[in-house]
Amino acid sequence: MSPSAEISSRPAEAAGAATRVAASIRAQIIAGSIAPGVRLPEERVRAELGVSRSSLREGFQLLIRERLVVHHLSRGFFVRELSRNDISDLYAVRRVMECGALRDVVVLQPQQLRDLTQPIAEGRDAAEQGDWHKVAAASIGFHEQLVALAGSPRLNTLMSQVLAEFRLSYAYMSDPMSFHAPFLERHQELAEQIRSGELDTAVQLLETYLRDAESALLQRYAEVEGQTKRRIRR
Repeated sequence: MSPSAEISSRPAEAAGAATRVAASIRAQIIAGSIAPGVRLPEERVRAELGVSRSSLREGFQLLIRERLVVHHLSRGFFVRELSRNDISDLYAVRRVMECGALRDVVVLQPQQLRDLTQPIAEGRDAAEQGDWHKVAAASIGFHEQLVALAGSPRLNTLMSQVLAEFRLSYAYMSDPMSFHAPFLERHQELAEQIRSGELDTAVQLLETYLRDAESALLQRYAEVEGQTKRRIRR
């Protein structure tokens, strides 16, 4: 390789390393492996991923733009914590994106329907095992597949980013399984309406689903917030 070719390849390599950093941390957030407010130790993350300091910082900057990570001067990088307004805004965005995607479906391919039902089965299996982290991941997967029915790669990318940020909201509840369990059956109901071609009905069900989920989540957020304040006063 010539010196000029070697130099030109370095930016691409650095960009690839930064993307790998962001993808790794994003995946851990979606899986629930790292929670809101947790500090991301730079040296440990560098060692785990085998990247340079500059690539690590670039990866963190990608996550900051995705609203998954924040930087506190002299303290480091942390997984972002959501406010009540953040949660309400995320649900508003989800209603526009998910309901809009269903309204724009033109043709339903058999593979799309199989992809939609797969996370339903995964969610049920996880619920039987009592693993709410997997239940949550399956729920995220179901909503990603809902949007994928519209057949837009750009919309899929945007939805993945929104749902990764939304996953942070699951930290604000003392009993996550009781939150997720009622919605598992509603996933099946939505899928059945979509499979039968009743898309207008599916949109109405989805709109109600998201408003009910927002109300339930904000109630749990208030309970956790109240418990935290009581501990502080003691």
